[in-house]
Amino acid sequence: MLEASIWLTIIAAELMLIVHVRVKVKPDQVEAFREATRQNAMCSVEEPGIARFDVLQQADDPTRFLFVEAYRSDKAPAKHNKTAHYQKWRDTVAPMMAEPRTSEKFTNIFPEDRLW
Repeated sequence: MLEASIWLTIIAAELMLIVHVRVKVKPDQVEAFREATRQNAMCSVEEPGIARFDVLQQADDPTRFLFVEAYRSDKAPAKHNKTAHYQKWRDTVAPMMAEPRTSEKFTNIFPEDRLW
């Protein structure tokens, strides 16, 4: 029983973490936000701890964005937040936001983590 518990703890520590980040941008800042975010995303996908970093713009409200960030472990977001490109993005877009961004955390079900 103890071996199974240890095995489950190891597996749980290595599960992917998917984060959905919702952002509302001031209408006059949409294009600047898109460009700053595109630059951040291009660097983010190069990080070893990131499996995907999708940036989506809402079709019926161009001031709303959704980021789908798929991290290879629960430790990867902290490493991402320490990168120069993330810190530059955070500081650049802060005054562009119409309201504070929000996030939701998910665990992966399908496809299997190893297939990302």
